Amino acid sequence: MAAQAFKRFLPMFDRVLVERLAAETKTKGGIMIPDKAQNKVVQATVVAVGPGAMTEKGHVKPLSVKVGETVLLPEYGGTKVTLEDKEYFLFRDGDILGKYQE
Repeated sequence: MAAQAFKRFLPMFDRVLVERLAAETKTKGGIMIPDKAQNKVVQATVVAVGPGAMTEKGHVKPLSVKVGETVLLPEYGGTKVTLEDKEYFLFRDGDILGKYQE
């Protein structure tokens, strides 16, 4: 289902569509964390990318992330997008703070 949603929605220019990772609901010791005490999730998985930004000379500058990579996001920002009843966020490539190496 989600694959069909991404065929209909592609980010433009230097935009990156991400799915935030689930918030931790338990501590390492097994104690349940209430919703209000959970930290804001700043990690996400890249699910779709745009072709890249145009330079002044008309060339396309490729993005720094690829589909499937795990990235670090700013605490605030991004545009919420709902596809197939699932929440995703749209960020500019330059807004992404970093990516995790595998």
